Amino acid sequence: MALSKVEKRNRIKRRVRGKISGSSELPRLSVYKSNKEIYAQLIDDKDGKTLASASSRSLNATGNKVQISAEVGKAIAEKAIAAGIEKIVFDRNGFVYHGRVKALADGAREGGLKF
Repeated sequence: MALSKVEKRNRIKRRVRGKISGSSELPRLSVYKSNKEIYAQLIDDKDGKTLASASSRSLNATGNKVQISAEVGKAIAEKAIAAGIEKIVFDRNGFVYHGRVKALADGAREGGLKF
């Protein structure tokens, strides 16, 4: 039986999350993208807390989706550096690492985060 697109992404997501975890010193940068928006969160898995978040909804940026994703990456990097976080673990959340997800990661790197 063939898996649906969502089931396939969830299977990849479970596999990746079994290998990576965030802490207060090295938080996990989780990315979620919908058809219209993109969201990023810095998560401390040990305490179960979100340390910082940014989204395309909160930015009101203009341009195409890839450019907006890069802006979200820069915004999350600014918030992370303000909170004293420089190194992170990147969690693509089962999405393929290209397009908007890659643009967000590159924007976060430009903003000063180290993966």
